[in-house]
Amino acid sequence: MSQEATGAPLEIIAASLRRERTRAGLSLTEVARRAGLAKSTLSQLESGTGNPSVETLWALGVALDVPFSRLVEPERPKVRVIRAGKGPTVFAEHADYACTLLSACPPSARRDMYLIRAEPGTPRRSDPHMTGVMEHIVLCAGRARVGVLEAPEELNPGDYISYPGDVPHIFEALEPGTYGVEISEYV
Repeated sequence: MSQEATGAPLEIIAASLRRERTRAGLSLTEVARRAGLAKSTLSQLESGTGNPSVETLWALGVALDVPFSRLVEPERPKVRVIRAGKGPTVFAEHADYACTLLSACPPSARRDMYLIRAEPGTPRRSDPHMTGVMEHIVLCAGRARVGVLEAPEELNPGDYISYPGDVPHIFEALEPGTYGVEISEYV
C-alpha cells in the first residue's frame, strides 16, 4: 500500500521529527544511531522525502523518548482562544447555572478548566466528585456563595477560593451576571 493510499502524513512526520529532536537536544547522527538508522535516512525523513515504516517510526519514538502518536499527529497549537459565549457548555438541571469547558485535562496534567455562569435563584449544589478532587475558583463578576456546603464563603470579583470537591459543595449566585473561572484539580 502506498503512502498516498494510506494518507501517511509525511509533512507532519517531518516537522514532528525535527521538533522532537530539537527538544531533546540531539544531533541527526545521535538520533539515527539510537534508532539503528542511517543518518541519511533520518535526514530524508526530516525533509519530508523519506518513506517511513511503522517500525522506523517506533524506533525513532524510542530514540527520542516520545510516544508514536507524537510523531504522526500535528502539533497542537500553543495558543488557544475561546470567544465569549462559545465553547461546549452544559447547564444545571435545577439552577440557573452553566459551565463551559475551557481546557480539558491533557495527558500530562490532571486538571480541567471551566467558565462558570450563574444567576440568583436556586443554588447549584454538587454531590461529591472523585476522591482527592480540589476545586479552585476565581470570581470575575457579581457575588457568590461558594465552597463546601456546610461553610461556603461569600466571594466578590477578584476573590479566589479552593476547597475539596470530594465533599458536597455549592455555587450560589447572589447578583445577576455572576461568573468565574473554575479549575478542577485531580490529585
